Amino acid sequence: MNKITRTDATHPDFIALVRRLDAELAERDGAEHSFYARYNTIGGIKYAVVAYENERPIGCGAIKEYRPGTMEVKRMYTLPEARGKGIAAQILTELENWAGELSCEKCVLETGKRQPEAIRLYEKSGYRPIPNYGQYMGVENSVCFEKLLNKTQ
Repeated sequence: MNKITRTDATHPDFIALVRRLDAELAERDGAEHSFYARYNTIGGIKYAVVAYENERPIGCGAIKEYRPGTMEVKRMYTLPEARGKGIAAQILTELENWAGELSCEKCVLETGKRQPEAIRLYEKSGYRPIPNYGQYMGVENSVCFEKLLNKTQ
């Protein structure tokens, strides 16, 4: 049975999963990885979740304040052997619920064009494409999305 635990970026299971994520992204992003890596540190993340299957950590995600009323979804990852089971969607829903509890109206996120499975997840979850924001403006490989919380799209 799956369970999702709310924590922060200091949790050892979250840290271990993020290391796996970073290794996978280094392969996918190639030479561009160092650009993205500097924006994906976990220091200061107060809101993280870890998904477990039979007490084994299998996925994670986090949110951090982007601006008042808006959370940015970060560090979404599911172990390769656990993919295709809806774990990422459960993690994303938990993060959105948490953002709503924190009185946020919207979530934003960035993902790479080399991550088509992530793009499909976000689109299926009601996220809509927006112009690249912040450090991602003008970055060809980046795709940004937003979702209004507690509203139907």
